[in-house]
Amino acid sequence: MENKELLKQVTEKATKWLTPAYDAKTQEEVRKMLENEDKTELIESFYKDLEFGTGGLRGIMGAGSNRVNIYTVGAATQGLSNYLNKSFAGLKQISVAVGYDCRNNSRKFAEISADIFTANGIKVYLFEDMRPTPEISFAIRHFGCQSGIILTASHNPKEYNGYKAYWEDGAQVLAPNDKGIIDEVNKIVSADAIKFKGNPELIEMIGENVDAIYLDKVQSVCIEPEVIERNKDLKIVYTPIHGTGMMLIPRALKMWGFTKVSTVAEQMVRSGDFPTVVSPNPENAEALTLALALAKKEDADLVMASDPDADRVGIACKDDKGEWVLVNGNQTCMLFLYYILTQYKKLNKLAGNEFVVKTIVTTELIKAMADKNNVLMLDCYTGFKWIAREVRELEGKMKYIGGGEESYGFMAEDFCRDKDAVSGCCLAAEIAAWAKDQGKTIFQLLQDIYVEYGYSKNVTINVVRPGKTGADEIKQMMTDFRSTPPQEIAGSKVVSTKDYLSLKHTFATGEVKELKMPDTSNVLQFFTEDGNKISVRPSGTEPKIKFYLEVKAPMHSREEYKQAEQMADAKVKEILHALGLEN
Repeated sequence: MENKELLKQVTEKATKWLTPAYDAKTQEEVRKMLENEDKTELIESFYKDLEFGTGGLRGIMGAGSNRVNIYTVGAATQGLSNYLNKSFAGLKQISVAVGYDCRNNSRKFAEISADIFTANGIKVYLFEDMRPTPEISFAIRHFGCQSGIILTASHNPKEYNGYKAYWEDGAQVLAPNDKGIIDEVNKIVSADAIKFKGNPELIEMIGENVDAIYLDKVQSVCIEPEVIERNKDLKIVYTPIHGTGMMLIPRALKMWGFTKVSTVAEQMVRSGDFPTVVSPNPENAEALTLALALAKKEDADLVMASDPDADRVGIACKDDKGEWVLVNGNQTCMLFLYYILTQYKKLNKLAGNEFVVKTIVTTELIKAMADKNNVLMLDCYTGFKWIAREVRELEGKMKYIGGGEESYGFMAEDFCRDKDAVSGCCLAAEIAAWAKDQGKTIFQLLQDIYVEYGYSKNVTINVVRPGKTGADEIKQMMTDFRSTPPQEIAGSKVVSTKDYLSLKHTFATGEVKELKMPDTSNVLQFFTEDGNKISVRPSGTEPKIKFYLEVKAPMHSREEYKQAEQMADAKVKEILHALGLEN
């Protein structure tokens, strides 16, 4: 009965897409779904509306209310236009920047969005070709825009596309504007409400005029050019994995002074089909297969990869046996901030008003580094919009020198307000040059950081619980953790608990402190006596609950690296057993 009712609802909804408000191609796709005996595609495409959330849109491309297409993208742009016209009613000319990545339909969706903005009287700075996400963020600030969008689904598989929305500070939209935009988007219930017929006079094409200024800014991130000059022949292999990084990253590396940069030819081919990888995600070893093969052939020093919209950077280096290993997201963030803090101190650039930012689930070694260098470290929620918020709050009061998160994102600058693989790749190359200057590899530099601050292993476990029963189970898990929090985990006493829903930091002594955060979030963190951290967070977009483990181990020399790693692995297993998360 339930399936019959659902089929009736989706059929009624789909039938509305057979009206003249929708183009002939879309109508034909919908008609095929309706006529197909197998109703799976029809149900998947129409059982709900693709949600415009706080980060924008993301989904599979195709016809239907639950798919990314010109109508769901159009509704998002119309809603955003309506909100901008209300929010900046007194402004003579509202303007936005519009960019797109290499994905199938990204350019088409960007051009349609530009038309919709201009149909609503909004000036558009439209990139003439695909560009990295961080450059869109920069362009918003550079042109004094009130908002901006980029058509991208980041590192998702080829079937996906998406839409990220930014505000006038160049950061992704935060409260109260996020809710205001969502309300306006939700009011667009029919394609008739979308103004598709644009005003070409309000579109200004941009490209090299922004590239040159942005790349000059990226070059300003360089801390010690002399180190690069001494090691300019550092052998680097880079791949954009078919994406926007190819537009700027090789050029940026050359501007920084690196002369031996090899690119993976097969992946310097722009393609939304990502033909050489299963998924264009630099976090996955498989995506770096071709880059590592080239690195072995050329005996390279460093491998780097950026995702399709070039905001995340993946790094690989040789270990002590000469084997190539991936540097994980926590290690990448740690390397960046260690280098920045060390060099700032050495060059007497620390004036006492600097700060760094990390997300609450990112390694605590970063706090230890900041504390040792008397630099303020701020914790924020997951996502660069929160890092950007801290930068905005302290603008003109303190100097931001870097921030990042465990999911392969870093922002070394404040001229753009999102994670940036362009500056990230250049800075990673400078760090490799600095290590080489001291007769070290990146791997040995990592080991030396562990010797100074103690070994730390970070593991993320995703527990998937689909459907309504799964959602109820996840909710109950969080309720249980709150009502009966663990007193000890894997034999180590829990010394404090942070609950970001109640914004309380509770200590085993009974002391309770307020957590100073801009909003609440359904996250719990447990800190144990032996220095471990367990974070628990239900996903806001998928049917899963995430456990982030950080486990410490003593390490007093490089030779103790393997031993520290084995001790941490054993402790991870104990914690997983204690939490009932073993496979």
